[in-house]
Amino acid sequence: MSDHDDLFSSPLAAIAGFRFDAEVARVFPDMIKRSVPGYETIVAMTGTLAERYAQPHSFCYDLGCSLGASTIAMRHKIAVADCRIIALDNAPAMIERCREILASDVAPVAVDFICGDIRDVAIERASMVVLNFTLQFLPVADRAALLQRIYQALLPGGVLVLSEKIAFPDADLDALMIELHHAFKRANGYSDLEISQKRSALEEVLVPETLTTHAQRLRGLGFEKIDVWFQCFNFASLLAIK
Repeated sequence: MSDHDDLFSSPLAAIAGFRFDAEVARVFPDMIKRSVPGYETIVAMTGTLAERYAQPHSFCYDLGCSLGASTIAMRHKIAVADCRIIALDNAPAMIERCREILASDVAPVAVDFICGDIRDVAIERASMVVLNFTLQFLPVADRAALLQRIYQALLPGGVLVLSEKIAFPDADLDALMIELHHAFKRANGYSDLEISQKRSALEEVLVPETLTTHAQRLRGLGFEKIDVWFQCFNFASLLAIK
């Protein structure tokens, strides 16, 4: 069980860019559950998708695995032979805690852990690649190159799960969805101070794009079938099939 997220509950003299450090790792499950509408559904359905799309003699990648929620969901649903999960995160505190959590998880599917930059990891023989709220933290200029490597590494019939905070081209609709997201956070116990300070910390670190931008990029890289299978306010998940 994680600690209660109170990282932004007191006024901060200066707000630094958001980092996935030891303090965030300590409260992360509580933070993301109370901050991202539909997160638990997306994670659970990641397992359901793995049950359908994981192929024998292949790898399933959880890129930006944080504490391993999606890895565990996949691990308990994969039923084919010789399929391994690669769990990667660039934050040492997150991957260390992920290892600890997975050590007590009982499932036959092997998991390999990598602490490194998502832009440098080798991706090969993939039947499924998961980017659950990861791409949004990568510089926009680097996103197409990563997705191109993922597409090239996917086996025929392989899938990419791409979950992101999204922007809307209509300014009024964008403002509405942001306010509805803030209302969701208030309903989960966050104060206006916490919401404001965390938003400031994320402002230069998390850069959302529109669903149209995501879909056009994926289609341009070669994905033929793309669908938004989940959306709640300004959070969505796409399924792209090779």
